[in-house]
Amino acid sequence: MFLTYGDLAKLFPNKYGIQDHELYFHTVASNSAVLQPKGLFIPFEDGSGKLSQAIENGAIAALWDEKENIPSYTPNHFPIFITNDLLKGLKDMMELYIENLRKMEQTRKEVTNFLFLDEVRLKETKSTYDIAVMTEKIRTVKERLQIGKEGAK
Repeated sequence: MFLTYGDLAKLFPNKYGIQDHELYFHTVASNSAVLQPKGLFIPFEDGSGKLSQAIENGAIAALWDEKENIPSYTPNHFPIFITNDLLKGLKDMMELYIENLRKMEQTRKEVTNFLFLDEVRLKETKSTYDIAVMTEKIRTVKERLQIGKEGAK
């Protein structure tokens, strides 16, 4: 489960940039020098670095202190969430994430589980490590799924 733009928009209603509620954050970093693929940059420490370096290292959004000017080089579409206290904002974000994890654990318990014995499947198929055979099986499954999607419309 990832933090989303929608999660942060609830916590930080003052924001700039695109509003994409399907945007997922894979990392959260406080140091711009760290690789942060699909990251949220939060410069709450002394020496956190510049936003430009965070963007170069994969940041796709930032949590920003309202007392600090947003750098002029920041792309117009780059999401920036504004807060009056970066540490409190980080704490609120972590609490929301933990709450979402708990909800997800509860809902997982309330789903249908499909259980099949592997022995039955092994009798019907031959195991192989041949990449060509495995690729063909994947292509066949993909085609079946595509047909299923088209039939559901």
